[in-house]
Parts: sequence; C-alpha cells; structure tokens
Amino acid sequence: MRLDTLFVNGRFTTLDAGRPAATRLGVLGGRIAGLDEELDGVTADEVVDLRGAPAVPGFNDAHHHLSLRGQRLRELDLRVSDLDELYARVAARAAALPGGAWVRGSGYDQNKLGAHPAREALDRAAGGRPVWLQHTSGHMGVASTAAFALMGFPALEEVPDVPGGSVGRDERGLPDGLLAEQAQNLAHRLLRPLAHEEFVEGIALASAAAAAEGLTSFTEPGVGAGLAGNGPWDLACFQDAARRGLLAQRATLMPGSPNLHAVDAEFGLDLGVRSGLGDEWLRVGPVKLFSDGSLVGRTAAMCHDYEGDPGNRGFLQEEAAALRAFILRAHASGWQIATHAIGDAAIDVVLDAYAEAQARHPRPGARHRVEHCAVTSDAQVARIVALGVIPVPQGRFISELGDGMLAALGPERARGCYRQRSFLEAGIVLPGSSDCPVVAGAPLLGIHDLVNRTTASGVPFGPDEALRAYTAGSAYAVHEEHIKGTLSRGRLADFAVLSDDLLAVGPETIKDLTVTATVVGGRLVHDRR
Repeated sequence: MRLDTLFVNGRFTTLDAGRPAATRLGVLGGRIAGLDEELDGVTADEVVDLRGAPAVPGFNDAHHHLSLRGQRLRELDLRVSDLDELYARVAARAAALPGGAWVRGSGYDQNKLGAHPAREALDRAAGGRPVWLQHTSGHMGVASTAAFALMGFPALEEVPDVPGGSVGRDERGLPDGLLAEQAQNLAHRLLRPLAHEEFVEGIALASAAAAAEGLTSFTEPGVGAGLAGNGPWDLACFQDAARRGLLAQRATLMPGSPNLHAVDAEFGLDLGVRSGLGDEWLRVGPVKLFSDGSLVGRTAAMCHDYEGDPGNRGFLQEEAAALRAFILRAHASGWQIATHAIGDAAIDVVLDAYAEAQARHPRPGARHRVEHCAVTSDAQVARIVALGVIPVPQGRFISELGDGMLAALGPERARGCYRQRSFLEAGIVLPGSSDCPVVAGAPLLGIHDLVNRTTASGVPFGPDEALRAYTAGSAYAVHEEHIKGTLSRGRLADFAVLSDDLLAVGPETIKDLTVTATVVGGRLVHDRR
C-alpha cells in the first residue's frame, strides 16, 4: 500500500483511549490511514521526520472570529494602557491618510484606560476626520463628530436612542461618541460590508496567524447580516479564500440571526439551507443569536446591579418575547442554535426558550449552545446539563479581561463567573474557545489559563482536560466528533507539533510552548521545525 505522507519519529498524544500514544502516523486522502504497527510494510510519496517532537490533535476553537481578526490586523492597534497613547496613535494614523479618509482602530479597553475615548478628543486628535474605534469586546465603539455627520447627523442633538443598544451622552445630552450594542449599527451601515477582495485578504491574514498557533479548525460565530457579521457575501468570501488556498483551517460558519427568514412553511435560509450543510472544509453551523452584551462593558443582562453602578443591570438586545419566538422557530426548522448570553438574567431567558422549544418539538441531540455563558448559578449549571445545552466559555478572558470583570461583579459574585470546572464536573462536554480577537487566539494560551486557574475550592483544571476541550470538545459542539478531535484511523489528519510535551511540562510554562508545525489534512500549513 502506498500512502500520501508518512510522519515518523513523533510523539503523538492521540486522545484515543484505545491507543493513547503513537510514534508514526500515515495519511491517505487527508485521513489517517493508520498508526504505528498498522503502517508496517507501507510506503509513502513523502516521509516527514518529526525528530522526536511531541504532537497533539489539531486545536479547534469553538468561538473564533477569524474574519474580524483579519480586519483588526489591518486596523490601528489600540491595545494601549492610557488615553494619551491612544490619541497619539489616532493622530499619527490620521496624518498618514488622505483627506476625508476614515481613521479605524480597535482593541481598546476602558477598564485599562480609565475611561472610553471621547468624541471631542478624537476630533482634535484626528484633525476633524471621521473616526471609528471599536472596543476590544466588539460590543461598543466610539465615533468622532465627523463620523456622526456621515451617519446622517450633522446636528448631534438629532442622534436618536437605539432599541437594543445605548448612545452615550454628555451633560448637555449630546452624544459623547460611545455607541453600544445595536447602536453600533449607526456606524456599521457606513463601514460594512467590506469589499470582497478586502474581506478575503483579511481572512488570509488571520488564517496564516492562526496556522502558526496550531489551529486546524474553528467556528466563526456570526457571518452575513448582524452584529458580528460583515455582509451578505461572507460565505462566498470564505469559499473564495478556501478555493485560492488562503484559508488553511476547516471552518464552521454561523449565520447571524437576521439572515434567517420564512421559507414557505419553514424558517431558515433560501433553498432550505440549515445547520450541517457543507463538507469537512467549509460548512454551515448553528445560527448565531445575540441576547445581551458585554460584561466588561456592563451591558450584559444581569439579575443584580453592576458593582458600584446602582440601577444598571445591563439589557437584552431584543425583548425576551422576540428572543423566545426566534428560538422556537429556528428549533422547529431543524437549526442548531448558538445564543450569546453573558449575564445570568439573559441566560435564564435563553434556557427558558430552549426548554420550551424541546418540549414543543423534541429533538434529541440538538446541542443548542450558550456562547460565553459567563455568570451562572448552581441551579443554572444543573439546568444546562438537564437540557443537554453546551456552554461555550473562554478561559483566556480571565487573564486579559478579568480585572474589568471583577470590577463589574465585585469579589463575591465574580466567583460565579466563567465556571469551566463546574461545567466539567457536571458532566458537560466542554469546548475550548477564545473569542479572538477580543482576546489572544493562541490555543496554548487558552489552555494555559484553563490549567492555571483553580476553583474557589482550589481544584485545578488538568492539562489533559484542557487539551481535550480544545480538540474533541470543540468538535462535539458542532456535531463533528466522528471525524476530528482524536488521532485515530479514519479521522482527519489534523495535528499540531509542539516544542515540548504539553502534558508533561510544568503548568506555569504551558504559555511558553510554541507550535513548530501545523498539519491539516496531512499537509503542512505551518512549518518552523
């Protein structure tokens, strides 16, 4: 038998209980043809010597905005620690642009700056140019006066309030520049969609960066119309990127909820498209629905006031009745549903709707999801288990955004925030995810943070559990555990080669590991060996 590729002299951690380790792995047609003694006597067109390096199943990020990551790589980087530096970067970018061009940046966090950037200060820094700066969470942004004029509001007092969002206002009642949640659409309707080629170029940039981090699969949480999408041709752009060899990973794309509509008696996309259509490279996943906002931005819907902010419990982006109606229709039409819910009040609304949907139209194995699922009670964790719902939290949030979360919740309520260990102990198949580019997307950083955070009782999250979350767990979250997540015969030949053994190094050094090679379908898409 002749194979396409034979990888030898490796130290494979397979996550397959029947064969937990291997030194050889053969590939035929993008799939694993066999391991170790199963390969005796075979030849291959190519033999790759891994020189004793450890390798693990390819990392799979269950919530990774790859296209937005690519856009941010093209924008002004605002991950700075003070407002003066932010304004200086805006001024420098403005000076290098032609007259009338937009200054676009992203990544700032008011919890680290002390405040959001201000409209009038942006006017001065940008010399009167239109400016749009997106918060690191993607749930808010700040606009300059010229930007508001282009939105159709040369008179600032005419800027309206927006249902499902908020417009920051100063003591005069004029916009201070901050647009949160659905209010961002005032800017988005001018800035989206990007041109086809520009969007594809962003996908290519982000894909190359992700390949260097060992990412072989991801789920993009929102394409097309909607808060997290770009435009009506997003899926075509991903197809184009894949066809041209610019997309190195396998992608599951979530259509944003505004894209779904009545199709005869059903509810979905034209031609009856719904979750699961596609192949092992590019497929339609769950529909993405927003219920609330951001914890660090204090717009997530909570059962109690935010710490030090009396009367503010955040808000739902749509009325609870509208969220319920959408979930019932999408479930009845066969969709897997992924609802963004961060606050405990929003999570209750979503779980109520999931429970009613299953009661009306029982569908075992639907695996509806709660994206982020940040602030939960013990009762909510138990209910998530009973409903068969998959929570999709982000381990990296604690290290990069944790100070803002602690300030928003206070020390006591923060104990119920991002309870990955509680989910795991409850028997939930937990996926690994980053929400990149909200925080860094490297899976090894996410695994590091999972392993090095302990519960209130001091119970650690083992490296094997964290690795399983970022591989098999994420595959399970989109019904793909039969083809990926472990290295065994017949599965996709996707794996990452590391600088050291993830399961053997000290937990505090996991973040220092590097990915020396990434293999997708038996093909090296990143190689620094």
